[in-house]
Amino acid sequence: MTAAAFEVPQGKVRAFLRLVMIEHSVFALPFAYIAALTAMFQVDRRVHWGELLLVTLCMVGLRTFAMAANRIIDREIDARNPRTAGRELVTGAVSLRTAYAGSAVALVVFLASAAMLNTLCLVLAPLAVVPMVVYPYGKRFTDFPHAILGLAQAMGPIGAWLAVTGTWSWEAVVLGLAVGIWIGGFDLIFACQDVAADRAEGVRSVPARWGVAAALHGARACHAVTTALLVWYAYLTDAGPAFWLGLAVVACAFLYEHTIVKSGDLSRLNRAFFTTNGFVGISLFVFALADLVIRGLGI
Repeated sequence: MTAAAFEVPQGKVRAFLRLVMIEHSVFALPFAYIAALTAMFQVDRRVHWGELLLVTLCMVGLRTFAMAANRIIDREIDARNPRTAGRELVTGAVSLRTAYAGSAVALVVFLASAAMLNTLCLVLAPLAVVPMVVYPYGKRFTDFPHAILGLAQAMGPIGAWLAVTGTWSWEAVVLGLAVGIWIGGFDLIFACQDVAADRAEGVRSVPARWGVAAALHGARACHAVTTALLVWYAYLTDAGPAFWLGLAVVACAFLYEHTIVKSGDLSRLNRAFFTTNGFVGISLFVFALADLVIRGLGI
């Protein structure tokens, strides 16, 4: 076959990856790694690379499915919002058929990876899918869809810990809550840019219902709670100085995020949402990994 025969499928794959914004896996994936590596440290102080690979496939697979489902369900709303009117399902860069096919492949990857980890992960895997599908509908029936997103994201660290140990862990629950409240908080910030369009279309959210200022206050409260939960997690896992240093860096990042976004000035919202929150996840993972290695984790 000629190279041209592969041109269209490759183009479809690239367009689908743009549709699901695959690079945004950087938000939650580092926290799944923190949970998995901490669990490995507690089990036998050794990195299990096969399990870590399967955790990665689970996280990326489920997140890809969730984003594809979100884009499919919201495609008509997206078409009427100037900010989202350029999305691939709206413009036709990705067909509805391709989006369904891609979401199905991602779901299979998630379920297969969960099955390869342990029985408990496989049994609980369908439950993890539910909030991923409910979230895009949430903006149609509640002013707090951000909470549904937070619940969906909280399952990442919990699932990663279960993947390693096969048992329940309250340490993982605390970390999961920190992640969920963190992501729910910056979703409040992100939703501020769509207030006018959301109100016109009847799309529900905290900023659409109570205004941008209220949403930003809510985001600050969420990130304060996130910091407190991360401190609690550090105590529960007997974290060392490197992890505590990482927490200080994260706290500074939160402070910076909330100084550059104001109710009367959303011009730096993307910097706060994408750059700062991406930095939060990656930096805490780096410090957490360093801490575990210093304390004896064998890589």
